[in-house]
Amino acid sequence: MARTTRPAWQGRPSPLTQSAKTVILTAIVMIVVAPFWVVVATSLATTEEITRNGGWVLWPQHWTLEAYREVLSGGIVTHALVISVGVTAVGTAASLIATILLAYALARPGVFGGKPIMLLILFTFLFPPGMIPAYLVVQQLGLLDNLGSLVLPVLVNAFNLVVMRGFFQGIPEDLHNAARLDGAGEFRVLTRIVLPLSKAVVAVVGLFYAVGYWNAFFNAVLYLNDASGWPLQPVLRLYVIQGAQLADSAAASDAGTFTAPQSIQMAALIIATVPILLVYPFLQRYFVKGVLTGSIKA
Repeated sequence: MARTTRPAWQGRPSPLTQSAKTVILTAIVMIVVAPFWVVVATSLATTEEITRNGGWVLWPQHWTLEAYREVLSGGIVTHALVISVGVTAVGTAASLIATILLAYALARPGVFGGKPIMLLILFTFLFPPGMIPAYLVVQQLGLLDNLGSLVLPVLVNAFNLVVMRGFFQGIPEDLHNAARLDGAGEFRVLTRIVLPLSKAVVAVVGLFYAVGYWNAFFNAVLYLNDASGWPLQPVLRLYVIQGAQLADSAAASDAGTFTAPQSIQMAALIIATVPILLVYPFLQRYFVKGVLTGSIKA
């Protein structure tokens, strides 16, 4: 019997190769983690330590949450945080409902006008509208200076729709036929048969929408003229990139109780980043199944 040769990618790597991979991966992890740790450490450091180290701290000797207390004390950042949470929750729910309904309709064989509508959706995916036409549409709809301008113009994402439609098409048709024989309508088939089998793609698409709404920056600056209605990301730009003073901490008492601007800026960054970091681990296992299956079927 002839001896078969295993492919190179199935063979056991040599100790030298394994060591090189370990070193490279460790270096990549350090490059990614080090800046994030500096941000966390600076947000937890005292004003004296930040001043003594030139604005950045690698390991605080005295840990303090004073920066977080000032950021979350009910001022501008807190108001922007509440707006971001509301827009993300409402926008994600509305986008999921609209995407699920449209994807299910387009996934059904023989639906009236399915192909032309799908072509129009793919056309917008390949040729997105520019800034000026989008602004004029929002203006004509009366959504300027309205939080609805952060949701309605981006209610359905073409990529998410294509992925979800492909996933729905992969569900066996026999399940649909069996449900109809039992007297179930389309909406009942969707809620009782399709959605329970589509938890992976719904979770992934929901996360994509949530991240998009949470990180919304350009639409808020473009459509909301009143800065008091801005979500968190434009406010962070003022405080971090432009170096604006936080109104919550600028009027601190004396120099001994004044919190360093760098500490407050880093605390604001952490507050904006942590919610998404907390969600990713719970949905990570759905990524491969949800995205790859839907995109291949599409």
